[in-house]
Amino acid sequence: MDLSALRAAVSGSIIAAADEGWDAARASHAGSGSPEAIVRVSSVDDVSEAVRFAVRQDRAVVVRGGGHSAWSTLADGVMIDLAGLADVEVVGAATRPVVRIGGGAVWGEVARALAPHALGLSSGDTASVGVGGLTLGGGIGWMVRAWGLAADQLVGAQLVTSSGAVVEVSETEHPELLWALRGGGGNFGVVTRFDFAAHPLPGVAYAELDVEGDARPVLRALRTLLSDAPRDLTVTYMDVPSMDPSAPAGKTITACWAGPDADALRAALSPVLGLDEVREARLSVCAYPDILLEQPAADPDQPLPGFIGGNSLIADLDDAVIDGLAAFRESNDASVLFLRSLGGAYADVAPAATPFPARDATWFVMAGAFDIPGLVDDDDRVRISADWDAIEARGAGVYGNFTTTTDPTFVGRMYSAEAMARLSSIKLRWDPQNVFSRNHNVVPF
Repeated sequence: MDLSALRAAVSGSIIAAADEGWDAARASHAGSGSPEAIVRVSSVDDVSEAVRFAVRQDRAVVVRGGGHSAWSTLADGVMIDLAGLADVEVVGAATRPVVRIGGGAVWGEVARALAPHALGLSSGDTASVGVGGLTLGGGIGWMVRAWGLAADQLVGAQLVTSSGAVVEVSETEHPELLWALRGGGGNFGVVTRFDFAAHPLPGVAYAELDVEGDARPVLRALRTLLSDAPRDLTVTYMDVPSMDPSAPAGKTITACWAGPDADALRAALSPVLGLDEVREARLSVCAYPDILLEQPAADPDQPLPGFIGGNSLIADLDDAVIDGLAAFRESNDASVLFLRSLGGAYADVAPAATPFPARDATWFVMAGAFDIPGLVDDDDRVRISADWDAIEARGAGVYGNFTTTTDPTFVGRMYSAEAMARLSSIKLRWDPQNVFSRNHNVVPF
């Protein structure tokens, strides 16, 4: 593929396989991809030129923000690396602040930029996760009960379409496209700027609790607690194997209060803190950026093992679901179990107001076993898959951001039939040739 015309057209840099720094450029948290070229854009015009070039060459467009998406590890295509578009700007009146964020920013950068303003957004848990990928897929994070999904706070965007045109999107300009961006994935263009409604956040109270023994009574207690807890409280439960020194084995509860009130957090957690199985390890007030996880860069020489399992949005975390999740973890030594509380502001949003499914879900759950050669055989794979399928069947939907699959059929499990039909219609308007297909792809019709 002749890149000379593209090199002349963009102000950013272009890297191909023969260029110095290629291996580093194509490495990401999800692993190393092998696109035909990487365009490190430095302007919106660069994005437009890269999209037009890919279309002329009949190549797939691969959009890279934070680099956690498995779609960027696939071969071929023109990768548009948005890291050069990472500005964070607070605009608007103090009573209604809006944060404009470049499409290549990551959540750690955003949280640090907003902290001096005593503002926050509902982001993911990991500092290196991209604003774009998380938001376009929905965005379950620490403030999901206080403020909803990241996508629920999206009030506008700037987007480069499949024709290379730059459009502004808001409630009054292309509102159908804004609806699609609130959870419909990267199907409609390259988002070069996100506009979010910000929230006052002078700090957070944060707790880490250690758990010993049977998970079941602890999960039942968390279920009861979150059924009527203040929406400032969001809780996770995690049980992980000892994979490496940075991820010691064990069961933990982590809790975040959307405000710097340690007493309120301790009072809210008191029913769980009173359990024999639970011990307080930490409870303090801190800045929101300090609770976002720092994930080490992926090592191409140490690829992640396969993962057998999945995630589900659960409306009723009843005893049968709890028993199934606990048994899944107990029957697979190299497995992980994760739960996050929903409800609150997440449930305030009408089902048809965004593409994101299951607004009646009260918990997000994920469980999976690592497919490690020598530890898992074919019979185990069949058993583990069946165990997970039984759990997922109890749910009301799945969350696309929390999967590494590039199976093109997976998108059919992410949206209701009504949402999928509406997304497909919008896709036909904005990307009839399906240029943006390296995602959980909505096919235009």
